[in-house]
Amino acid sequence: MTERLTPDEIGRAVELLRAGELVAFGTETVYGLGADARNGNAVAAVYAAKGRPSFNPLICHFASAATAFRYVKANALAEKLAAKFWPGPLTLVLPRQEGCPVSQLAGAGLATLAVRVPAQPVALTLLEAFGGPVVGPSANRSGRISPTTAQHVLAELGGRIAAVLDSGACPVGVESTVLDLSGETPVLLRPGGVTLEALEAEIGPIARAMGEASAPASPGMLASHYAPGLQVRLNATEIGADEALLAFGPPLAGAKLCFQLSASGDLREAAARLFEGLHELDDRAQALGLRCIAVQPIPATGLGLAINDRLNRAAAPR
Repeated sequence: MTERLTPDEIGRAVELLRAGELVAFGTETVYGLGADARNGNAVAAVYAAKGRPSFNPLICHFASAATAFRYVKANALAEKLAAKFWPGPLTLVLPRQEGCPVSQLAGAGLATLAVRVPAQPVALTLLEAFGGPVVGPSANRSGRISPTTAQHVLAELGGRIAAVLDSGACPVGVESTVLDLSGETPVLLRPGGVTLEALEAEIGPIARAMGEASAPASPGMLASHYAPGLQVRLNATEIGADEALLAFGPPLAGAKLCFQLSASGDLREAAARLFEGLHELDDRAQALGLRCIAVQPIPATGLGLAINDRLNRAAAPR
């Protein structure tokens, strides 16, 4: 049963988040489905609860700009916009700091993170008390209308998440603006609660993302393939001499290099470890003279649909 918490019960919400549970919370835009961004299993549970079709990057929420910038590398434009619009409905995409502890799954395996500081007093109190990054995609099943009240959340996800922190109706009611500052030119990835005109008044001209991105830099964009340096071969039932192995369940015999997604065949564990496994095999395989990553079959049910979606993109012709 999903608990309905009041603002006086923030301590309970923090306790649940620290235990790896999912807690929806209101922001000025919509209600977000909160989980500890550093906990890969908790992040995987977010995808499972939403029925999200693929592993798009999730926005990490912080109590302050200073806290957010400990996890990402802020440039002068980011600092200027943060001073003007944070707390507020603006998300910035920036490169990860070295050693950033946010789960690879939360960032969809990318070298960037989407970060923001929400302008909602209860949310800020929750984030400050929690003391770390909280992912917060809209607290609804994927493809459904975004929730702007706690009752909306309960109607969509009641019984599927631990709790919803009720802070009343969301005043903005549309998602945050997403601005990519990770390259030489600022790029608007998603329009939202801060207008393009307001942003350009602060930092000058901003480009707009055109078509499908080469990688999913933010929520609200179509996912494209995550491509390791090595080729990827799916549904492997035997291992070649020049192949590393991405295992699921009992590993195939004979692999010189193996990364286990889940020895027990647990799809949530596999989702949490997917990007870490692709990175590790890609980094280590070339030194061993391996040219391909062979992937054992993964069931196309539940989170397996999203895992296979990402693997199919990784294996697509280049």
